[in-house]
Amino acid sequence: MDQQKFPANAFINPSGTNKEGIENFISKALHRIISVISSSETRSPLPGEIDIPNQPIPEESIGDEQLIDHLETLLLSSINPSHPGWLPHMDPPPTTASLIADFATASVNNNMLSVEMSPAFSRLEQQVVRKICQMFNLGQKASGVLCSGGSLANLQALAVARNKKLSTKEGGIQELPKKPILFASKVAHTSIQKAAMILGLGQDSVQPIPVDSDSQMITEELEAAINQAKNDGKLPFCVVATAGTTTTGNIDPLEDIGSITQQENLWYHVDAAYGGALVFSNSHHDKLAGISKADSITFNPQKWLYVAKTSAMVLFKDQDHLVNSFKVGAPYMEQDEERINLGEISLQGTRHADILKLWASFQHIGRKGFQQLIDQSYQLTNLLHDKLKVIDCIQLASTPKMNIICFRGQPKWITSARWDEWNKGLQEYLLENHKIFFSLPTYNDSKWLRTVILNPFVNKQSINNINQGITSYIRKTQ
Repeated sequence: MDQQKFPANAFINPSGTNKEGIENFISKALHRIISVISSSETRSPLPGEIDIPNQPIPEESIGDEQLIDHLETLLLSSINPSHPGWLPHMDPPPTTASLIADFATASVNNNMLSVEMSPAFSRLEQQVVRKICQMFNLGQKASGVLCSGGSLANLQALAVARNKKLSTKEGGIQELPKKPILFASKVAHTSIQKAAMILGLGQDSVQPIPVDSDSQMITEELEAAINQAKNDGKLPFCVVATAGTTTTGNIDPLEDIGSITQQENLWYHVDAAYGGALVFSNSHHDKLAGISKADSITFNPQKWLYVAKTSAMVLFKDQDHLVNSFKVGAPYMEQDEERINLGEISLQGTRHADILKLWASFQHIGRKGFQQLIDQSYQLTNLLHDKLKVIDCIQLASTPKMNIICFRGQPKWITSARWDEWNKGLQEYLLENHKIFFSLPTYNDSKWLRTVILNPFVNKQSINNINQGITSYIRKTQ
């Protein structure tokens, strides 16, 4: 017999013969990983030189030590979300419990395709999802599934909406007598357009609705657009509202939009990928008033609940709509009348058991713990907002409704044509001199700085540092 070509600790032996070697390997790797993350504040939020090991597939094992060295190199070449100056996006440091749970689920490698292949995790997912449905007040018939990100959640929600409202599950959209139309605000997430394209509706089936100065959908414009579409011989079937716009963090008037969809008999989807976390805060959950009218909701715990990626879900007010308008039975899977195989009602078949890291985070932190994190984000956001609004040359895009502030400098000592350049310079100055990183999105055809006060290690001193950095750049450029 040929000599074994792979290391003795390549797999965990079920008889326990290599247990000591496995523990040693994992212990060394964990020590190195934790050391990198625990020293995050000594490095920049963004990596400097990107160092990628240059041998993707070696002929033979490189050994434990070199593998761990390579892992460390790749971590040091990655973004550094644990740094308190990492404030550009909705990508926080993950909960410790979600890291442990991710390792645990990988170790048993169950498949969320069916109850047979993930008996515990399938049941756990449905239990947790139904509890979250209750928090959104969706009613006793509500349910949903986890999926790999908000874009997939929006796609599945719109697929169910199309099939339910247009009866296209069997015959498809080619049998429709009129062009189907859905409505979303002009600042809705781009995944709505992607979904329309994938679903065969076409991007031009997404009717953009104007927004007000706070980037909230104008309901009068929505009503007018629905009526115009019907007058033009088109077929309105869905309205998408947003609870937490990407650039400014604003929330559409959910209650009013819900009433319009009920009057017009349209499917109501709320993209609450970010803002859905507010149901965990007694102080701020009322900002989602009206979300209980939704037929479907996208929610991403990987954002404001700090769960390691991916952790996202799509929820439905009536599970029957999900099952009847989407389910495709797989003949190779055992059928259980009492328990649905999640792969049959999800876009994804084979799927990682992401539910465990969400469940573990809930167990470890608790609802009150998440409430404190959310409320703390609001307090610090308000503090920064108060400091920014008294700086003469700073313009705020809108009044913050969550923990996102979008602003730009409009210094009078240079021409307006150079304002974008000035704001780009401020972004670079803060990173180079203060280890603070903001994103620089295009909003209303101009460059704006965006900060997301999400990192749990941001404090009042961090806000003071941001303010000092901005004011020092202003003095420097005058």
